[in-house]
Amino acid sequence: MALEVDIEKRAGAFHLRAAFRCDSEVLGILGASGSGKSMTLKCVAGIERPDRGHIALDGRVLFDSDRKIDLPPQARRVGYLFQSYALFPGMTVRQNLLCALHAEKDRKKRAARVDAMLALLQLRDAAELRPGALSGGQAQRTALGRILLNAPDLMMLDEPFSALDAHLRLRLQMEMKDLLAGFGRGVLLVTHDRDEAYRMCDRLGVMCDGRMLTVKGTKALFADPETRAAAALTGCKNIADARPTGPREVFVPAWNARLITEKPVREGLQAVGIRAHSFNPDEPVNRLPVRILNEMEEPFAWVSAFRFEGQSPDAPALWWRYPRECRPKNAPGALGVAPGEVLLLY
Repeated sequence: MALEVDIEKRAGAFHLRAAFRCDSEVLGILGASGSGKSMTLKCVAGIERPDRGHIALDGRVLFDSDRKIDLPPQARRVGYLFQSYALFPGMTVRQNLLCALHAEKDRKKRAARVDAMLALLQLRDAAELRPGALSGGQAQRTALGRILLNAPDLMMLDEPFSALDAHLRLRLQMEMKDLLAGFGRGVLLVTHDRDEAYRMCDRLGVMCDGRMLTVKGTKALFADPETRAAAALTGCKNIADARPTGPREVFVPAWNARLITEKPVREGLQAVGIRAHSFNPDEPVNRLPVRILNEMEEPFAWVSAFRFEGQSPDAPALWWRYPRECRPKNAPGALGVAPGEVLLLY
């Protein structure tokens, strides 16, 4: 399975430029609200029409501006799970699932396939309930089941967990991860949640202001986000402009800090990032004097705000996060960061 997308679309002042490929995998699109994530899905689904470009699924052209091809949504064989789930409110769970099998004329086969889906998604006890009586998780699973019964060539999930509380969200992410692994085809998952993206996706594309900045393996992206936007979206709290001062050395004016890097510094360096958990009072490299400003306790960690000695007065404080059991008796006078933890951003 391969989805190939290379499109542009303008909507007022907004300009979407998305180019990527999705194979038989879960490809996440990570971005802030308004970055163009949902518009990209709608263009693939045929709900929105790009101004130019090309979309193909398994070699079948869904859209091509030059060749005047624009298949209607129902002909694209794409399953789209909306944020609202879009269930029919007057129908039971069973009836909502049956709607996906309208082309199957054998009543017994329809009933058997729906019963199997109810069992798979643990919805047997809710089969005769209407959407208004369902929990958030039951509604989500019903919408997902309706898509799976349609046997689409591609599945697209638009912020599928955003309406759920934290406990239910984690449980359903585990369940859906197993379901998607068995789907055997491509999945596009739109999210603004970095933890969700890390748990669910094989690869991640980062979208910012309508542009797909980079697409790479999820773990590789978190280890080396490459751009300022990607670093921020993956949770990096400490980012500042930087300039190269050697093959593996940079200077950060706002922090008045010279840092050694593990990776060679390439042309085009704009900034560096250091994740809050990367600082270490026992690290001898890139060790600089600091002044702890304040602390905040979290359920399983402490977060300290600090400033480097000589740091620019108008530069924001930096953040250091460490496990509760590692809290020092006395505030450290210096913190270091291993060269491999200095993120080079271009």
